[in-house]
Amino acid sequence: MGRRGQVELQAIPVLITASACEGRKVTGARADCATLRLLSEPVVTTDLKKPAMTPVADADAKLFLEVVGVHKRFTGVHALRGVSLQFERGQIYHLLGENGCGKSTLIKIIAGAQPPDEGHLVVDGTRYDGLTALQALSAGIETVYQDLSLLPNMNVAENIGLTPELAEHNGRLTRTFDRKALARTAARALHEVGLPSDADFQATLIEQLPLATRQLVAIARGIASEAKFVIMDEPTASLTQKEVDNLIRVLNGLRARGVTVLFVSHKLDECYAIGGQVIIMRDGQKMSQGPIEHYTKARISELMTGRQLSSERYRDTEPTGEAIFEVQHLGRGEQFQDVSFSLRGGEILGITGLLDSGRNELARALAGVAHASTGEIRLRGKPIRLRTPSDAIRHRIGYVPEDRLNEGLFLDKPIRDNVITAVIDRLRGRAGQIDRAKVRALADKTVRDLQIATPDIDKPVQSLSGGNQQRVLIGRWLTIDPAILILHGPTVGVDVGSKDTIYKIMQHLSQQGIGILLISDDLPELLQNCDRILMMKKGRLAEQFDARQLTEPVLYHALLSEAA
Repeated sequence: MGRRGQVELQAIPVLITASACEGRKVTGARADCATLRLLSEPVVTTDLKKPAMTPVADADAKLFLEVVGVHKRFTGVHALRGVSLQFERGQIYHLLGENGCGKSTLIKIIAGAQPPDEGHLVVDGTRYDGLTALQALSAGIETVYQDLSLLPNMNVAENIGLTPELAEHNGRLTRTFDRKALARTAARALHEVGLPSDADFQATLIEQLPLATRQLVAIARGIASEAKFVIMDEPTASLTQKEVDNLIRVLNGLRARGVTVLFVSHKLDECYAIGGQVIIMRDGQKMSQGPIEHYTKARISELMTGRQLSSERYRDTEPTGEAIFEVQHLGRGEQFQDVSFSLRGGEILGITGLLDSGRNELARALAGVAHASTGEIRLRGKPIRLRTPSDAIRHRIGYVPEDRLNEGLFLDKPIRDNVITAVIDRLRGRAGQIDRAKVRALADKTVRDLQIATPDIDKPVQSLSGGNQQRVLIGRWLTIDPAILILHGPTVGVDVGSKDTIYKIMQHLSQQGIGILLISDDLPELLQNCDRILMMKKGRLAEQFDARQLTEPVLYHALLSEAA
């Protein structure tokens, strides 16, 4: 990690994040950052007694991992209820279920982040009452977590080499990495996931990379150490279709080498494209398992949610309002140029494109996060300047960012505080103090209106499932009574049931006359919800479609064509 000291991390290597880190200096057993926090609940140290492990004499050689009768309880929640699973070598398994069904708990138990309360695991012929993180790594179990768990103040090569380094040195980081070996390992893994493998890219700090590239770096780290069992938790959440196609190639390569993959996703089309077995969970139990081609989307959704969900268009009316938001010849350096479009009141306008299309940068410019350098924006016919997010709030423009965990929510703060952040000044009394009665009333109304599942608005927002967290973020911007709502990847990392709820919320808001910009690379999402779809390529608007008369194959073909 550096040449100025030594770090000992006796915990889960693949779960370490450093969101609080600012520097790269190492002193004693701590880095410059305020903390190196663990995403898992318990802190596992080498001082604790290792769980019991026993060779299994009659183990099936085809099986790499067995989960046998596993239960896990938290305060008031029975997260896993006697789950038993078998994973064969060289097979791909899709773990599906709504947020809160127990998927994440199961993953943490397999990865050694948490012990089971009852039951046991059999890994490569050895029985464990519970795994430690280092035991899991030593057995060849690698995990790519949904929030990436990369160290932002370390470079690409160091992040990729972190897990093998910790496994080799029994959970400790040595004073210096073997830089040549690190570069070789990183180059091989980066090449496999389709990223540059040159020295300049390897030396780039993680915090300087866009979200989709960080996602691929996390995947590269997961496969860098010749793993036997790879868990991928929402690995495509930030990837466009082009990167997804590349990941499918990577998965096929892992399968051909005999690696078992546990793939967690809410995108059923990707699961069908990959193939393999599907495991469906609900309320902490396994509901069904079998070859994915034996299940229809409707059947999977019903097993996950306990109810039938529609795959038809949510849009049933055509907006008739006037143009309330106009963008004219907008540009920002080389990121995007000469972008012009209009948005009517009550319209849902989709914007899509590949990772380098400029769609993400355009979204940030329209929200005042990174202001445009050229062009003009008009709201109800009057020019406005959006240089900061405060400018956008003043003009009643709400923005739900793509990365809700790092750019949107204050995870350790109560739900109520997350809801009222954008209008906190309006909730002050005459003496300038926050009116707690108004805060509670506004937060309660938001929770009720958006069907946010929580027993108490005083609970931290990180206690909610992904879908409920996203509704909290949407609810925050509804407090400003928005004229325009920019939704950037609004259903990234949420299950099909929560998607259905969010889509219905979008339609309801549009019926109230709110103009909605939906920036997304989820093609079914765009087709089901939008009136029009704009496609960006190489920083410019390339095509416009009427969503009512568009099919997914046509949109997909247009997305991947090279012409701008």
